[in-house]
Amino acid sequence: MRKTLLFALGAVLLLPAAAQAQAWNTNDPVLKRIWSIGMDSSWTEPLSHSLFDSLGPRLTGSPDQRRANDWLVGMYKSWGIDARNEQYGTWRGWRRGYSHIDLVAPRVRSLEGTMLAWSPGTHKKDLTASTIILPHFKDSTEFVAWLPQARGKLVLVAPEKPSCRTADDWKENATPESLARMGKLWNDIRAEWADRIKATGYSLALGTGSLGVRMEQAGVAGFLTSRPKDGWGTIEIFETYDTKAPAVALSCEDYGLVYRLTADNDHPKVRLNLDADLLGEQPVFNTIATIPGTSKPNEYVVLSAHFDSWDGSSGATDNGTGTVTMMEAMRILKMVYPHPKRTIMAGHWSSEEEGLVGSRAFTEDHPVVVKGLQVLLNQDNGTGRIVRVGGGGFPDAAAHLQRWIDSLPPVYKTQMEFGGAGLPGGGGSDHASFVCWGAPAIELGSLPWNYFNYTWHTNRDTYDKIVFDDLKSNATLVAMLAYLASEDPTTVGRERVDLTALAAAHQILVDSAKANPADTALARRAGLTGPFARYFRIPTTWPACEKAPRTTNPRLQ
Repeated sequence: MRKTLLFALGAVLLLPAAAQAQAWNTNDPVLKRIWSIGMDSSWTEPLSHSLFDSLGPRLTGSPDQRRANDWLVGMYKSWGIDARNEQYGTWRGWRRGYSHIDLVAPRVRSLEGTMLAWSPGTHKKDLTASTIILPHFKDSTEFVAWLPQARGKLVLVAPEKPSCRTADDWKENATPESLARMGKLWNDIRAEWADRIKATGYSLALGTGSLGVRMEQAGVAGFLTSRPKDGWGTIEIFETYDTKAPAVALSCEDYGLVYRLTADNDHPKVRLNLDADLLGEQPVFNTIATIPGTSKPNEYVVLSAHFDSWDGSSGATDNGTGTVTMMEAMRILKMVYPHPKRTIMAGHWSSEEEGLVGSRAFTEDHPVVVKGLQVLLNQDNGTGRIVRVGGGGFPDAAAHLQRWIDSLPPVYKTQMEFGGAGLPGGGGSDHASFVCWGAPAIELGSLPWNYFNYTWHTNRDTYDKIVFDDLKSNATLVAMLAYLASEDPTTVGRERVDLTALAAAHQILVDSAKANPADTALARRAGLTGPFARYFRIPTTWPACEKAPRTTNPRLQ
């Protein structure tokens, strides 16, 4: 009954898109069939359930990721598509079990939190210890002299956030004076803690970093930390390099509780019971699926998404939805376009979160694919419908892309902002691994759906955050673009944009936007506002390729 209701609801929700498609003037039967299958009989929901609910997160080097790699291969083969797991190296292996965290003094309370990735466990035994806050030292010598005081204790290595309410809540309800005071307080706290960490001579990196390793050597019992987002109940879950002292991330609220109890000398004690196994270096794989080309088999259309995830949650929108988009596009193409002109390939990359390692390794191992790349389409920023696309720094790619877009249903041409030649990808996702070689690789930018505040690298990146109408639309769009790129009679050229001229033109745009603050559209085009404004920049040189590490590459500094 549940599946029947969901299918009926999906049909109702799709009526507006279907109505727009009726006005779509195309005589191409392949495009029409792609639309029909993608929008009326999508597999995005069952694929998502299997990947996010049943298989779960895909931390690089974990048994969970290997099971998911094998599932990918099995799904592709069930559709008649050749697929393989291709080892590119090894990475530190780790099995995550349960995390039981309790405050046991001065009162009893179960705490919301979980281990950091690659944390040692407690061998399923209780570890109960008192807590201590990392002080502010004059220098590293004073830090080393303090270490004996932390022996056998759980060290709090993050600041207490003064309010766990969202910024929007403060803006809506606070007086101007209260809002200003809270903003200054939090900025001052973060600056003071940055100085506090720097004074030790070590780094926290994305979790406990080299500071954790040094304190582990001094005999601390473990670490408590928290990286709250600007969202209700969301925290980032990253990593530790410790091998004996466990590290756990607590919610904003519960970390603040333990912090205040510790600071006020209420003598809190916390009990950890953690199940985890450090597995040493394990083989790691990209999963590659291929539909061979016929007349131009040595030219490639690549559908790209990273398969690995952080594992504080299910990795649904980072980047499970990208994975499902490319899987569903390949399923549709196999049904309606089984003998493409160019080879169509899906690359599901591992270890993107550790520095684009899997995709970089692929470009090094497969120069023929890089040389013959017609286009790569990469998606990696959440569940939302694709609304931004450009040439990725390649003027001819932009020209081809514009022609392909002209063949699409009106719904796509309406929703997408075409950015022309655009800028080269500088390292934010896997398309950058190809761009640096001068190969046309394009990022498909999606609506954020509160991506950065609620799902990116957090404990809330789960199945329920997926917007399936957008997801099935994206898969259909990617299948259409792949078909059009494969059939294109001409090959995409490799000439690059003039970055110097582009920077000068952009400065004119920025100056105009600053002179006209009421023009919000102009400010967005200048990269001054919008969800990705903090990442916007004009590079002065073309991105350089970085060699892929083939074994664990600790980022401790």
